[in-house]
Amino acid sequence: MQIKNTVVIILFTFLGILGRAQNVPNDTPPKVGLVLSGGGAKGLAHIGALKVIEEAGIKVDYIGGTSMGAIVGALYASGYSAQELDSIFRNTDFTNLIQDNVPRGAKTFYEKEDSERYALALPFTDFKVSFPQAISGGQNIYNMLVQLLFHVKDIHDFKKLPIPFICVATNVETGEEVLLDNGYLPEAIVASGTFPSLFEPSEIDGSILIDGGVVNNYPIYQVKEMGADLIIGVDVQHDLSTRESLSSATEILLQINNYRTVNDMRKKSMETDIYIRPDIDEFSVIDFEKGKEIVASGEKAAETKIDELREIAQAQNYVPKPRKKIQVMDSLTINRMIIEGNDRYTRGYIKGKLRFNLAEKISFEELKQGINNLSATGNFKAIRYDLISNGLGTDLVLKLKENPTKMFLKVSAHYDDLYKSAALINLTKKNFLMKDDVASFDFVLGDHIRYNMQYYIDKGYYWSFGVNSRLTDFNSEVDFSLIRGNYNVPNDPNIQRITMDVTDVTNQIYLQTVVQEEFAFTLGVEHKYLSYSTRTLGQEDTESVFSGSNRTTTFENSNYFNAFSKITLDTYDDKYFPSKGLFFDSDFHGYLFSSDYNENFKEFAIAKAKLGLAFPLSHNLTFVFENEGGVKLGTSSVTSFDFVLGGFGNDFVNNFVPFFGYDFLSLPGNSYVKAHGRLDYEVIPKNHILFSANFTNVADDLFRTGDWFKEPSFSGYGLGYGFESFLGPIQIFYSWSPEINNDSIFFSVGYWF
Repeated sequence: MQIKNTVVIILFTFLGILGRAQNVPNDTPPKVGLVLSGGGAKGLAHIGALKVIEEAGIKVDYIGGTSMGAIVGALYASGYSAQELDSIFRNTDFTNLIQDNVPRGAKTFYEKEDSERYALALPFTDFKVSFPQAISGGQNIYNMLVQLLFHVKDIHDFKKLPIPFICVATNVETGEEVLLDNGYLPEAIVASGTFPSLFEPSEIDGSILIDGGVVNNYPIYQVKEMGADLIIGVDVQHDLSTRESLSSATEILLQINNYRTVNDMRKKSMETDIYIRPDIDEFSVIDFEKGKEIVASGEKAAETKIDELREIAQAQNYVPKPRKKIQVMDSLTINRMIIEGNDRYTRGYIKGKLRFNLAEKISFEELKQGINNLSATGNFKAIRYDLISNGLGTDLVLKLKENPTKMFLKVSAHYDDLYKSAALINLTKKNFLMKDDVASFDFVLGDHIRYNMQYYIDKGYYWSFGVNSRLTDFNSEVDFSLIRGNYNVPNDPNIQRITMDVTDVTNQIYLQTVVQEEFAFTLGVEHKYLSYSTRTLGQEDTESVFSGSNRTTTFENSNYFNAFSKITLDTYDDKYFPSKGLFFDSDFHGYLFSSDYNENFKEFAIAKAKLGLAFPLSHNLTFVFENEGGVKLGTSSVTSFDFVLGGFGNDFVNNFVPFFGYDFLSLPGNSYVKAHGRLDYEVIPKNHILFSANFTNVADDLFRTGDWFKEPSFSGYGLGYGFESFLGPIQIFYSWSPEINNDSIFFSVGYWF
């Protein structure tokens, strides 16, 4: 009985196909329409199904898709083969693509510091905190599609593509379905796939659009209206999930959306001539890392329909022609740039960020880099652009949607062994006084109160202008020999250690120009108030002041005025755990005037430089080598700016330098050289096993005596673990030195600030 039923089903299927083919004149091959549903990562199954459809010899006459189906469908309609699509998506890092992770090299030095200081940034308007509309702006996806579809950039009627194409989006204001069959193809298919909360809504012709799957996840009727006689459909949308499967916000939003589409598909599947339903229930909409298995599932599902597909191909009487392989363009020449939507930011600012010249051949990577530079500023909610041929080259029509939020509340937290616990609250205001500027104020609460105020006018590779003001305050237990004999401090043999309090207020005005976001030259003037004191000595003299029951001895309390210059090159791909790149920083401060608390000031200068190189030794193993040194120039007896080595960390004030094996502020001298090497083994993503070794010579007049070139006097080692958390890096090191019996544990949580 079961065999008989199977035969009947096959017979009726054959007659149905034949009957539909007979609905058109006998001498006219049936027109085949392909419908591809949305489904996030599950949409990669479309590629597998397309492989089998090609193998069967079917000529696809029309394509309609939604969301991921629109992306795959548009690429196929533009001329890519299924095999080429498989290769493209296998070599795509979807995590970075979706999250819009902007490469560190796309950020200015100000933006690098900004992104490596705060754990969370929230819009702050009218003294109310809000949340971003979405996780991603979809910029990386858009950049990729612009390059992949460059060969059809001048086709604005999608019916004139190699295979006529349509896709569907949703008007978020009215809830109405929007049919996209003309315009700029990358813009249309990105609009069709803007999943709510994951991607920012798209704007086309004044309409705000989101994922077409909200209203029509399977546009079968639209494809029939194009002229299709037969419909082949690939359905990868999710059925309604059980409570156990609703493990993420994305899955819950998809479930809400599916209430409607699942019911629609019951009818639409019955109207589909060849209905292909891959077995992908075990995958989620964000399982892009399982793309290979998802593609295979689409291929397997289509194989079950191979006989029916071949019958359609036979009815078409179509002899497939060899597909011309599409060469993905890697360069272009932009002759003219048209900018739209830049009300708050000048054309000079935007051109300065893009960093390429018109009428010169550039690579697509350079174009993407320029767009990433703009995106890294955070000043634009969306950056869309059309590339249009103009006869001599290409027009770049840059369509910007400026971020209406100009004020942000940012927070961060940190703990380390020097500054102790700290919580940072920041208020950032863009367009504070004029276009292209940003003002920022950090207030740090914890064991020590600090602040950092910055104002910056960003002019790209033109001269930018900045003003900084910073208060740093901390105390550390140091060896008494560090100050013995200085600042009129008595040479008391009974004192071994003291607790030194450091207060530093620094104010700067500077000019800066940058090249390719990685090289900066800075000139400026600086005022610095510096105070060193201790309560340990408890002297009763004219330099002591009372604070409760403790006497404070002050041995530095001066204002200094200097001019400074910096040259910085930073191509590290990460500040804390670099795996590749080059770093160079040189700094020169000429101290010209002082209030001279200790009456020993003469003009002097401090020069220092650091060179670092990070390169991979294997897939997960990186070696970082850094060389640095500094010297005091002049005969002034002021020692407040001498170099003092010891401890672990980043962003120390003045000339305090980290050095494994010794505690903070242990090794003083007015000159030093240091070599540091580190092995970084990333055992699993974001988890690092670290081994560091450093060597130094530090003393007075090290370069004059030639001792800098001798065998290092001090060495130290560190073995540690690092984790890239949402708060910033978490690092713990066991540190030791063969010269002393004083092992240390250094611990740090969060971004340094």
